[in-house]
Amino acid sequence: MKIAFAADPLSGFNLKKDSTYAMMREAHARGHELYAFGHADMIVADGRVLASVSRIALTGETGSWFRVDERLLRPLSDFDVVVERTDPPFNMEYIYATYLLELAESQGARVVNRPAAVRNHNEKLAITGFTQFTAPTLVTSDAAQVRAFHAAQRDIILKPLDGMGGAGIFRVRDDGMNLGAIIETLTANGTRTIMVQRYLPEIVDGDRRVLLIGGRVVPFCLARVPQAGEVRGNLAAGGTGIAMPISAREREIGEALAPVLLERGLLLVGLDVIGQCLTEINVTSPTCFQEIMQQTGFDVAGMFIDALDHLKNN
Repeated sequence: MKIAFAADPLSGFNLKKDSTYAMMREAHARGHELYAFGHADMIVADGRVLASVSRIALTGETGSWFRVDERLLRPLSDFDVVVERTDPPFNMEYIYATYLLELAESQGARVVNRPAAVRNHNEKLAITGFTQFTAPTLVTSDAAQVRAFHAAQRDIILKPLDGMGGAGIFRVRDDGMNLGAIIETLTANGTRTIMVQRYLPEIVDGDRRVLLIGGRVVPFCLARVPQAGEVRGNLAAGGTGIAMPISAREREIGEALAPVLLERGLLLVGLDVIGQCLTEINVTSPTCFQEIMQQTGFDVAGMFIDALDHLKNN
């Protein structure tokens, strides 16, 4: 296959943790051709979507881990699959990129995850379609609604809808300390919508990342355990990643969502689960491949490339 990765600059990859690198390494080992480009490398000329892509080869070295064999301008429809792996923030430039990738799809490109599906699944709001698996949740910009929710739940988490890596997440306990200031800050005095959820004490045992690939559930998850005194398990916020077999509840949630999300065009999804509850549905560039592979031996990247092979042949 000819696989083009839409990704952040390769020179910034952390080879010990980067899931996109794990995908590339597995694809390279199978003899597939690898290409890379960034969102800014896409153009529309004469109605066609093209990208200035680098054909790359993996060197097997830890320093200069790739080399660029060729740089060329190619229609995205020339590739067997385009893998969207650009990290958030999910800002307007990211949205514009999904429009270009969607146009490329109409011209014959096969894009994973499908750009319209990525655009339509806000990683916080997407859980509202699966309330049978979620904790009590409120989405609002109204301070009175947040205060009423706190009065009912007594211990809550507040977070922005466009945050990543645990940024902007606050916990307010029963005493309501600083609730007003937090509401004002997160909602920008009632002009921005936020999500509020009941605090889940199981977070002390980790926020579990459950991966769905090609409509199937990866049998191991990564528990991201918060540092002492923290409520955020995100690795970017200092959490520790511990791989383990998924629980019966995590499998139940995963098996319920996997076929639905695959039908919507989401080949790769990262569910966040705390205790018994689904808290987020990550669709932009889900991670944790390498941590799970290194600690359990389960070949997550191999499962992903198998899913791409299946997609190409069906």
